[in-house]
Amino acid sequence: MAFDLVIRNGRIIDGTGADAFVGDVAIQDGLITAVGKVEGAATREIDASGLAVTPGFVDIHTHYDGQATWDQQLAPSCFHGVTTIVMGNCGVGFAPVEKGQEDFLIGLMEGVEDIPGAALHEGIEWSWRTFPEYLDVLGRREFSMDVATQVPHGSVRAFVMGKRGADNEPATTADIKEMAEIVRGGIAAGALGFSTSRTIAHTAITGEPVPGTFAAEDELFGIGRVLGELGTGIFEVAGAGAAGEDIAAPAKELDWMLRLSKEIGRPVTFAMLQVDAAPDLWRELLECSAAAVEEGAEVFPQVAGRPFGFLIGHQTEVHPFAACPTFSSLLELSFEERIARLCDRQTKKSILSEANSETSMLLGQLERVFPMGDPPNYEPAYEDSVEAMAARNDMNPIEFLYDRMLERCGRELFLVPLLNYSGGSAEPIREMMYHPRAVLGLGDGGAHCGMICDASIQTFMLTHWVRDRTRGERIPLEFAVKRMTKDTAALYGLGDRGTIEVGKKADLNLIHLETLRLEPPEMVHDLPAGGKRFMQRARGYRATIVSGEITIENDEPTGIYPGRLIRGARP
Repeated sequence: MAFDLVIRNGRIIDGTGADAFVGDVAIQDGLITAVGKVEGAATREIDASGLAVTPGFVDIHTHYDGQATWDQQLAPSCFHGVTTIVMGNCGVGFAPVEKGQEDFLIGLMEGVEDIPGAALHEGIEWSWRTFPEYLDVLGRREFSMDVATQVPHGSVRAFVMGKRGADNEPATTADIKEMAEIVRGGIAAGALGFSTSRTIAHTAITGEPVPGTFAAEDELFGIGRVLGELGTGIFEVAGAGAAGEDIAAPAKELDWMLRLSKEIGRPVTFAMLQVDAAPDLWRELLECSAAAVEEGAEVFPQVAGRPFGFLIGHQTEVHPFAACPTFSSLLELSFEERIARLCDRQTKKSILSEANSETSMLLGQLERVFPMGDPPNYEPAYEDSVEAMAARNDMNPIEFLYDRMLERCGRELFLVPLLNYSGGSAEPIREMMYHPRAVLGLGDGGAHCGMICDASIQTFMLTHWVRDRTRGERIPLEFAVKRMTKDTAALYGLGDRGTIEVGKKADLNLIHLETLRLEPPEMVHDLPAGGKRFMQRARGYRATIVSGEITIENDEPTGIYPGRLIRGARP
């Protein structure tokens, strides 16, 4: 028998959690047709000796909702083995939309997800009104990976209630009924679920909370019952207190989520992060989620694979010297001219005379500011902090930070962990990932363009957690792969992918694990209207394969786009 593609002699990590084994994988017509010892010729063969062969990674928490309307490549996720993305998270998106609401929806996305508004204004061509029409637009496009969506609460509320919805006024019975019907239509057209945000950390560019932030239970349950009636779809929540703004809120949120899941018979997933104000609360939430299974509830905490925070440097808007008049006077200069001026001795003296912990909170917390380095360090110890390094060099820590920020021609970056790092260790993250109800997510691919680049989390799992970690236990390769493939695919009902088995979709990665390397984030200006974003790439992906077609080869895009819109759950 002749195949389209045969991958030979690879170390197969099949996504089920089973031990790795050496074998072949045959592909025909976009599907896996044989696994093990494959006899027969193929149009193309790849010798995978020395390579890991994994299922393609399924990233369930992204925000490519706008980018997917103009971009085929969907970077940076494409550089990290991702072959399926789910977007429409956190209650924000671009459909449905009434004429005149476009600016409002862009403001929501810009404020919540830090995607440049100018890029969204220039990049999006508003050729839809309803959510099914938005899916039709995506359905006509081709991508480097498969794309799935959720119906966002913010857009639905604004569409139905207008200014009342945007202002978070209570929904009437008629409002709830109309919103439920819109969600019903979106799910019927192919959305994989519904999403909402209830954390006050999520605000529009105007500072106003996202529509739905204070939605009452009658609204949440009225919409959620649609999923139960249809027997499909997931209910995704960025819950109140998720960012630590109210330590009592997560337990209250979990209560209604458990009751909702039990009533509608559908899974609910919510963002869960460790917060400094209650560093052990996550354990309680995990245990409640697990115990609820016996009562018929299916609730899945969504956890991040590394500390949650932001990056600072001379390329970022969050800047420790931003309040210093001398520094502010340089902002109109080009980047290169500004760095040259900052290297001037008199300029440095002037800025340092103006800088203190009162002008910048960051300057008062330099024990939690860490140079990233190359390769980037996402689990730094106190001795890696600006404060500790300055002490070792007998320097003022603010001056030390000033000098380090000018390294790499002014492109040095610093990690500032806010969540998931209360004790200065990633050990709680490892515990979260091991919990049977936890799923890996929160990478925010396509979002937070000027602050972070956590779309690289898949590569980080394989480098840091599997291979390189020194400050605690590592995790087995088979477990890490399962968390990024079978588990995430199963949560969203994508049973046709996530494992290397006969009959499954031929989405695969061929990875040289011994040399796999995560590069430092780099600021680029490649969005529409010259919008900037952090880009982070990797080295070590011999090939990423989507539906049997190679989309990344030797870490570079091939220009082949077999990815399509996913319409509905797959058995």
